[in-house]
Formats: sequence, C-alpha cells, structure tokens
Amino acid sequence: MKLQHALTAAAAALLLAACGDNPAEAPPVPAPADNEVPASATASSMAYAQYAGSLKPSETASPLDVSKVMPPTSETESPVSF
Repeated sequence: MKLQHALTAAAAALLLAACGDNPAEAPPVPAPADNEVPASATASSMAYAQYAGSLKPSETASPLDVSKVMPPTSETESPVSF
C-alpha cells in the first residue's frame, strides 16, 4: 500500500514538472503606449533629442505622459537643434 502511494506521488511530481515554464518561450516585451516616452529615448541626450525631434505636432493626439521621465543631460555634448 505504501509503495502505491509513493508511486502515485512520484507520478504526480513528474506531471507537475512537465508543466513547467520554458524560458525560451518568454513573452515579448510589450511596446510602450502611444502616450509614453520609450525607454530608448532616455539612453542619452542625443537619443532624447532625436526622439523629441521626431514627434509630429497634432491637435488630436493625446499628450505624452512625462511624469516618469527624467531627460538625460550631458556636460560635454553640444546642444542639438532640429
């Protein structure tokens, strides 16, 4: 009887182990919302300036959420104009 319980427990453990998560199938990182500044824009002051310069003016688009953004600064790079 004890052998049967041990075999049942071992079979249950094997079934649970087979249901494990495969790290190779990790879900892709979701794209930022349209009104959020992407993390790649804060990598450097040049990247931030290029992102800001690429924004198109719009009367109907929702405003950017900049509450979590700290623009990068540089003491050595020259100012960029677009």
